[in-house]
Amino acid sequence: MFLKARRFSRARMAAAGLAAVAMLATACGGSSAGGDANKDTLIVYTGQSGDWQLNFNPFSPTMLEGPGTIFEPLFFFNNIRDVEPRPRLGKSFEWNADGTQLDIELRDDAKWTDGQKFTAKDVVFTLDMVAKNATMNSTGYKGVATAVDDTHVTIKFTEPSFMEGPQVLGRIWMVPEHKWKDIATPGTDVVKEPVGTGPFMLEEFKAQAFTLKANPDYHSGEPALKKVRYLALSGNQSGEAALRAGQIDWQTGPVPDIANVEKNYPGYKAITIPMNQVALFTCSNADLGCQGPQTDVAVRKAIYYAINRTQINSLAFENTASEVSPGAALLERDKDQISSKLTEKTAPMQPDTAKATQLLEAAGYTKGGDGIYAKDGKPLAMTLKVVAGWTDYITAVDTMSQQLQQAGIKVTAQQVSWNEWSDARGRGQFELLIDSLHQGPAPDPFYNASYFFSTATTAKVGEVANPNFSRFSNPQVDAALAALKGVDPEDDAARQPYFDTIQTEIEKSIPYIPVLTGGTTSEFNAKKFTGWPTKEDLYSFPAVWARPEHSEIYLKLKPAGQ
Repeated sequence: MFLKARRFSRARMAAAGLAAVAMLATACGGSSAGGDANKDTLIVYTGQSGDWQLNFNPFSPTMLEGPGTIFEPLFFFNNIRDVEPRPRLGKSFEWNADGTQLDIELRDDAKWTDGQKFTAKDVVFTLDMVAKNATMNSTGYKGVATAVDDTHVTIKFTEPSFMEGPQVLGRIWMVPEHKWKDIATPGTDVVKEPVGTGPFMLEEFKAQAFTLKANPDYHSGEPALKKVRYLALSGNQSGEAALRAGQIDWQTGPVPDIANVEKNYPGYKAITIPMNQVALFTCSNADLGCQGPQTDVAVRKAIYYAINRTQINSLAFENTASEVSPGAALLERDKDQISSKLTEKTAPMQPDTAKATQLLEAAGYTKGGDGIYAKDGKPLAMTLKVVAGWTDYITAVDTMSQQLQQAGIKVTAQQVSWNEWSDARGRGQFELLIDSLHQGPAPDPFYNASYFFSTATTAKVGEVANPNFSRFSNPQVDAALAALKGVDPEDDAARQPYFDTIQTEIEKSIPYIPVLTGGTTSEFNAKKFTGWPTKEDLYSFPAVWARPEHSEIYLKLKPAGQ
């Protein structure tokens, strides 16, 4: 029987259609952005503001590209639909009865782009490397892998680990032992010349743009999409201008009058999916070195209540965003796992200044003559980092700054380059920054919690955390996450008490202050390429920056007319 993306406990997943996974779209006529020379080239804009800094290490928090395209997982798990995982480098997998052993069968026809054969030894090498390097281990993998033969791997865990399945199988990118064994610092090496098994390979890198080309020896056949060109622009406004001029084929981000994309951008279509939760990330944990007023939970709670989310949605997101849970599970996708024990099921859409005032004054803050609260002689003032050029987020933080000023909280927006923002986020060298909580490999709230709220995925300030950037650490949450790994994912009743603990503890602390569930919107050139996801066929989460989800879309696309 096939394994569902969430229902993946002890069933066996068989390989299906391995030889025909790459090209499934039907063709139709159309013209191409950038002229005939680019008719087989998908030109994308990921939101990069400023020059690219070369880094093709798929395990680096500042990598440019690689997961899914150059470096493959063993399987692809759809994280918005409860459907069967699709084989990539794996063929099938099976758990033992108590979830302590995972047996994986690999395909035998995959090659690295330098011509060497992919084998089980590469899988074991990759898993061992990830386990030994905390900054590379964003899934918290703790298994011990053994190559049974060239096409079979066994992973043993010291405790039941059902929930590790989609993470190990779908979120660890396989790398070649013969290339990586000599890298002294794999967690920080930028991997200038990536060698992978994926459907694409690096053709050219320049600071303003880089290009991937189709892998002619890809195990499932050379993709119909021959090239993907990634542009660096100056921000969302430049992206919108390029879209209007037909110079890019896919971007994920806001454009004016989003409801009328097909009218305003002839040949293009748009799709909006509620998936990632926009939040104010706080460096919250003083014990791990965080400094600033945001380390006080009363301040975080006051910000939470002082925000006017309805106004932010209107001004920054064209009302494409929606309500958000303070417990960090997705309201729509995870509705069956939303805890009934939360104080509030959703964050308030209207500000509650009285509540914010009560929280601050109870915590010893007093309002000064300038209208700003202070404590121990220090004003309640913080800096909020945002990437220059991210116009929707810039509007959101400017709006929040004004709203918070009315509640006696001074927040100063600071626009920085993506590289500076990303480095500060990883090292905890910020007070506030705006970002979103992404989801895991399968449609289950466990993964979001295990990434952003686990002690195992954070670090002291100055060291790189990945991805628990807030430095949140809670023994009850850690214990609940550990317990969930040993519960059969089919047993909803047994799992719910642990979700209750996780969500209520998150609500008490809100290290990531929830703003809204972002309506992730992509605009794409439907006249030039066919095979795009639709709301009726969400075979992958449609965001150009979502990895490996974007690679599944690249595999489905065909130039119009083919």
